[in-house]
Amino acid sequence: MPVRIAVLDDYQRVARSSADWTPLDGRADVTFFHDHIADPADLVRRLEPFEVVVAMRERTAFPSAILDRLPNLALLVTTGPFNAAIDVAAAHARGIVVCGTGSVPHTTAELTWALIMAVTRRVPAEDAALRAGQWQTTIGPELAGSTLGIIGLGNLGSRIARYALAFDMNVVAWSQNLTNERAESVGVKLVGKRELFERADVATVHLKLSERTRNLIGRPELELLGPRGYLVNTSRGPIVDENALAEALSDAVIAGAALDVFSVEPLPADHPLRDAPNTVLTPHVGYVSVPMYERFFSHVVEDVVSWLQGTPVRVIPAES
Repeated sequence: MPVRIAVLDDYQRVARSSADWTPLDGRADVTFFHDHIADPADLVRRLEPFEVVVAMRERTAFPSAILDRLPNLALLVTTGPFNAAIDVAAAHARGIVVCGTGSVPHTTAELTWALIMAVTRRVPAEDAALRAGQWQTTIGPELAGSTLGIIGLGNLGSRIARYALAFDMNVVAWSQNLTNERAESVGVKLVGKRELFERADVATVHLKLSERTRNLIGRPELELLGPRGYLVNTSRGPIVDENALAEALSDAVIAGAALDVFSVEPLPADHPLRDAPNTVLTPHVGYVSVPMYERFFSHVVEDVVSWLQGTPVRVIPAES
């Protein structure tokens, strides 16, 4: 009997066309789901028949309580090399294999820079005004000579630093474990957290979500950023206190914000950030590109085939 595979949250209906699924012909029945189910009971009812589930990043969470109610689940594949929304230890304890995929390095960094340009030069506002019959309604700063503050100088943060230097910006960086040697190797200056927000004209977040980074940026940091400063977040929504950010935008505490990630996704219709002024909001598309999806889903097929052969690859360990 063919293995039953559920591919979740295929919002753009491109999972099937992003890879060659024929290696699974005759061995698996693949169902692509294009909607998102937030209710746990509804999610369990949908997934009960499936032995294999493919999760798109953190769109659908798999905590222990969900895994306990999926007795047929034997393989859980996430796109990307890790997934904070999966309780990997609980999955391993239940005999569920968890595998990841590779990724490509440019996609999120490129969107980050697009958001920086869009929010500082008010591109969406000017586009909307022009279509409404107006002409030159805002005025924005220049990036050249201004300061970019990078919060987290890993692979993404380092790439953003190179972009900023090419735009003749001054670049400072901070994270809890960042060293002078690492900062200097990228050509930026290490500063303290407070100094970063005081100096930055644009602050951009590139940290992993953890208990240490949750709500790392709140009202105090936004007040330090000040009325000429911009916040950009393409990392994870809960790193920023969203209520504090919405209030700071409404009170003109900062000049604007550009966000691709949110604490609850999809973003609820009544979320205060939807109505906050001077914002550019995108629906977590930092990783959404043709090359990224091709890498994701080709590796998904490889993961499933290898698991069917008894030699799973790209297994995510329980301690991840």
